[in-house]
Amino acid sequence: MPLSLPLSSVPLALALYASPALAFDGDYQTKTPYAPQQDPATYAAPPAGFQPIYTQLVARHGARGLTGMKGDAALYAMWQQAAAQDALTPLGRELGPDILALMQANALLGYGVTGIERPGYGNLSQTGIEEHRQLAVRMLARLPILFAQVGQDAATAPRQLVTIHSGVDRARDSARFFTQSLLEHAPALAPLLYLPPAPAPYPQGRAPVLQPDGVNRFLLYAHKLAPQTDFVADRATTYFAAYGTSQAYQHYIRTKRLDTLIAPPARQPAAAKHARQVLERLFTPAFLAQFNGGATSYADTGSYTFTSADGKLTRTLKGSGKTAIRSVNAAATTLYELYAIAAGMRHEVKADFSRYMPADDARYYASVADHEDFYKKGPSTTDSAGVTWRFAVALREDFFREVDALAAGDLRHAAKLRFTHAEMIIPLASAMGLQQPLPASASYGYDNHPWRGQTVSPLAANMQWDVYRNGDGQLIVRLLYNEKETPFQASCDSARIAPGSVFYDYTELKACYGHAAAQ
Repeated sequence: MPLSLPLSSVPLALALYASPALAFDGDYQTKTPYAPQQDPATYAAPPAGFQPIYTQLVARHGARGLTGMKGDAALYAMWQQAAAQDALTPLGRELGPDILALMQANALLGYGVTGIERPGYGNLSQTGIEEHRQLAVRMLARLPILFAQVGQDAATAPRQLVTIHSGVDRARDSARFFTQSLLEHAPALAPLLYLPPAPAPYPQGRAPVLQPDGVNRFLLYAHKLAPQTDFVADRATTYFAAYGTSQAYQHYIRTKRLDTLIAPPARQPAAAKHARQVLERLFTPAFLAQFNGGATSYADTGSYTFTSADGKLTRTLKGSGKTAIRSVNAAATTLYELYAIAAGMRHEVKADFSRYMPADDARYYASVADHEDFYKKGPSTTDSAGVTWRFAVALREDFFREVDALAAGDLRHAAKLRFTHAEMIIPLASAMGLQQPLPASASYGYDNHPWRGQTVSPLAANMQWDVYRNGDGQLIVRLLYNEKETPFQASCDSARIAPGSVFYDYTELKACYGHAAAQ
């Protein structure tokens, strides 16, 4: 039930909305539902004489459904064939209806939810919506003095709450549900919400492709900048480097070099072992043996019609046939993906997919996904020269530019709120120096490295900077990563205002990162 509190009472909302750091009952990798990683009651108090004057956020979209009818339909086709051959175990017979229930939930996802424009695959789930609504409440509760002052001054000295997103539905909707919650709990802020015009005109030298207000692909979708929408030719343009590093990254993820880095788990005996452990609980060995030699495969073909419970929405979806399951390992990996996505769809899907994915096997498939993400989205290796994250430098610099404005006396912005994807949050952590690449001679693995998708970028993952100022005009900054007080890169320890402090002097911090304010 939504709260209706005066802003001065927002800290009371923590009793209802704030959750302590949680351990989830499964290994869902980057599909892990969100929980703040520190109890707000343990946050450090700012030094005497400092008051909050600004905050900024970048957040991944909340929990969502599958992005398209692909692996789910392929696995269902495999199940149908096994059913026709009487090749299912008692547990296996329950799998098909559960896959179909998951497909229906995805096909109708968002139906009847105010704020979701087009129901279907890829939308936020109810869990994802709540993740962002609660994130907004905790921001208000963390900084009540700041938002009370901003609301009080709304008519006489208005300061903007700048809101931007990637342009993708689930990021746009995350922004919408976050700001709706913000304004529900602090109505005085309503006239301050501002969606700036999208960067334009792009692509340069071609017919412009107009984007809605509030969209910034260069900051929040930089991993997929495309010539037909985002081409940048002018070296003097702010986003020239972002475009170039995006193209370099997109080339890199198609190279044999990356394939070589991410391939090892598939070649290890554990791959076959875990696939058999998972699938032989569901299908007969004789049925699984049909994959031997590569003669059998199952694709996302077929047509499926789903109708909402009230009978008012019917959707018919047809498979593309482009996603195929050709091995036991591919089948088990696909089942893991359904298990992981279902964790964030518990309101929409009552089926318990953990029945089909034993804990030991779930951990194995999470480790394989982490191995791939470490090299594809994470810090990768020292000899990769930052190709997996340099496109996120523009986003990092946007954080610094916001604080530069404050340092110059420009207080027009009270907050900047950004909504994006795992493919930007994970690289940003590297661009911030919060995670380090491996030497080329080393190999990532669970036994030798702490990097985990579920902590680096769970659903609704976020970074926030709180900025404080004293009477002398000194600015200090605190970094929260998934709402945990987090040190900036280790080389910036000298910028801390005191040994071990979570607050950093801004002038020293930006010098450490090599950021130069625009003149």
